[in-house]
Amino acid sequence: MPEQPTVPIPRTGPARPGRRPGRTLTARAVLATCAVALVSVLVTALVAVPLAVRGAERRDQEALAAQARLAADVLRVRPVRQRDGAGDRLIRQLRQQRIDVYVIRDGRADRPGLPRPLVTRVAGGENVSGRRLVEGERRLVEARSLPGGDGVVLTRARSAAPWRQVLRGLWLPLLAGLAAGAAAGLLLARRLARPIRTAATAAARLRAGDRAVRVPVEPPDEVADLAHALNGLAAALATSEGRQREFLLSVSHELRTPLTAIRGYAEALADGVIEADAVPATGRTVLAEAEHLDRLVRDLLALARLEAVDFPLEPVPVDLTGLAADAERSWSGRCAALGVPFRLETPGEPVPAYTDPGRIRQVLDGLLENALRVVPPGAPVVLAVRADGPAGGGVLEVRDGGPGFTDDDLRVAFERGALNERYRGVRKVGSGLGLALAAGLVRRLGGDIAAGHAPEGGAAFTVRVPPDPYAARTSA
Repeated sequence: MPEQPTVPIPRTGPARPGRRPGRTLTARAVLATCAVALVSVLVTALVAVPLAVRGAERRDQEALAAQARLAADVLRVRPVRQRDGAGDRLIRQLRQQRIDVYVIRDGRADRPGLPRPLVTRVAGGENVSGRRLVEGERRLVEARSLPGGDGVVLTRARSAAPWRQVLRGLWLPLLAGLAAGAAAGLLLARRLARPIRTAATAAARLRAGDRAVRVPVEPPDEVADLAHALNGLAAALATSEGRQREFLLSVSHELRTPLTAIRGYAEALADGVIEADAVPATGRTVLAEAEHLDRLVRDLLALARLEAVDFPLEPVPVDLTGLAADAERSWSGRCAALGVPFRLETPGEPVPAYTDPGRIRQVLDGLLENALRVVPPGAPVVLAVRADGPAGGGVLEVRDGGPGFTDDDLRVAFERGALNERYRGVRKVGSGLGLALAAGLVRRLGGDIAAGHAPEGGAAFTVRVPPDPYAARTSA
């Protein structure tokens, strides 16, 4: 089949009534990306804020240590009288920076508040750095010892500024992340929604009957798969509708043929142009055409009802050998009248199966009628029965020595009207419904039907009938 050209599709399709903005793909994509951005910012903040706080405290500790070293150096090099004056100025400067200064002389602090172990360690000549409890509050402490049991201790409250600074700075990246998420979500949603809207518009046009519509195939792979599926659906619908039209034309032709004959003979009888001695033959012809018309109508009704839930089926245990023998009694005479030998092949013993005997006989009659229609005089028609191996059930086979089918015919043998369309005017054909009806009946009965080539040179139809489930349960 030549490739169909891509028909441009409008980007906007029919709006669905009552659509809420929050339920569109665009809105959901924007919300999803904003949520991802928000979660990313919050997770980053949870990781970054403690690190930032620890880094700020470390910097404060280092700065306090540098100031403690400076204070110790100032107090160490001054004489006693100058040391007191320099110490007072240093203390004032440090307190302006919110740093408390404690001076230790002769093993005692100049004012209370320092832990006794800390004073003892400094008076003993140790330097102390870290966090200690000072005046009931945990502070940063840097202590430096001086000669003669003296020392200087600098303390500073742990600042909450890093938390406030980080939290104050969080809103800006949060807004930036949300804005980026909204923009990315909008772009992503438009990119994703465009092919979906295009596909929806194509589906609406298919529903309206436009079978020439094709969706452009574009990445990503999922969108390309959707486009391929819709294009395949459009092609399948066009093919199906084409076959349906051809089938209807075929059926109308089949209906018109007997109706034309019946009408012609009826008009002849009404006009009195038929001789009296030809009236019985005319009646038989009209009756035969009426029977042909009735059979065609029955086939059409059966095909229409075949997929219905209430299609009547009455499966029971059946002996396929006996059923084939009954068919031989009915068909051997008809075949002999046309010079066609009829042969029955059985295993000589019962072949049990589980099916509706009336329906399976209907299938056999249809297959035998098709065979008898096409075989020339002298070519055989064979009805064979055999067991279906260890699985149980049985096989019915109708073979003939007629013109047979090509391999391409076998692929469409059970499609309605397919063979009728191919061979109408070439050889004798039926209505094009018989094989489709036979296939539908066999499958509804739980069996299987296949077409192939017969060793006699013509066509072979193989019907597999399921075993009796109750017999298998009883034997088990």
